[in-house]
Amino acid sequence: MNKAAKITISVIACLLLVSVAVLLVLSQRVTMNPAGTVGNTAGNLNNDGYFCEYDGTVYFYNSFPGGGLFAMNPDESNIRRINGLEVRNILAGGKYLYYFHTGNSAAITDFGDALGIKSFQRSRLNGSNAESLTNDIVVTGQLVDNYLYLLTSTKTGPSFYKVKINNTDQVMLADYLINPACAYNGIIYYNGTRGDHYLYSLDTATDVSREIWKGNIWYPIVDGDYIYYMDVANDYRICRYSRTQDVIEVLTQDRADCFNVGGGYIYYQKNGADAKLMCMRTDGTEAKAVAEGNYTRINMTSQYVYFQQFGDDFTLYHSPLGSSSYEAFHGAREAAQ
Repeated sequence: MNKAAKITISVIACLLLVSVAVLLVLSQRVTMNPAGTVGNTAGNLNNDGYFCEYDGTVYFYNSFPGGGLFAMNPDESNIRRINGLEVRNILAGGKYLYYFHTGNSAAITDFGDALGIKSFQRSRLNGSNAESLTNDIVVTGQLVDNYLYLLTSTKTGPSFYKVKINNTDQVMLADYLINPACAYNGIIYYNGTRGDHYLYSLDTATDVSREIWKGNIWYPIVDGDYIYYMDVANDYRICRYSRTQDVIEVLTQDRADCFNVGGGYIYYQKNGADAKLMCMRTDGTEAKAVAEGNYTRINMTSQYVYFQQFGDDFTLYHSPLGSSSYEAFHGAREAAQ
């Protein structure tokens, strides 16, 4: 082989190595999100974030034995497994999923499961390239544009901070409880936890908080002009507040344990001797019982509401939005086996 041929081969080999290196770097680079990205609804996150609908796909924690993190179409077709992790606080945006792995597994399939390591993870939408972003205990997390806003529990108390989705630029925001679940138009709305339960806002562009309304509220959910909330001063009944009209509407006198809003409906768990899961329109009309007894983890998608019976962490129930009938989610049970 002459000298020129050797040089040509060496150059080609070098170019191939450089190309492989570039492809490797590009494959590991985190793609930023489109403007206006929000990871999940406030109502879902306040109910453990078991379901998250994004770009025509529902991502959910299949709590039946053998389950894990799954995906499906909004009409519940094409149910498929993503991984075998026990997760909550599911978020989706851009090319990625985010979720808190509790350290347990519905199906032992991943090395990290067996070690019982709790972590907040990011993966591609199909579950590949999973990476732990933090081992902090995440109480509630939300995705707004390119930042994760995480309320965590530490040995010294609560910690609220933001971190970029590529796990850089972490900024401490508060050492007290701020629930970031309710995000709308770049603003996080939350109720006070230090001496009052007023409505506050955190502008994610500036990290500046301010008082919005001197209400006595818990778990605010923004839907258009309205703030839906549990009325702390009046036995946690559900009300809504019009921001433009400065008017409060009482939607039910029932004491609520938890609630969710979406698709023109409110679902809530009625507390007391006559406990039941209730459904009503967002203006408080057409109230009806869906299920007798105590239910929790009320999650909503564009077509269904999902929930669990209090004390049973395995069985998932579902009901078409606006319906007064429900049943166990048999499709998810079968997919978990």
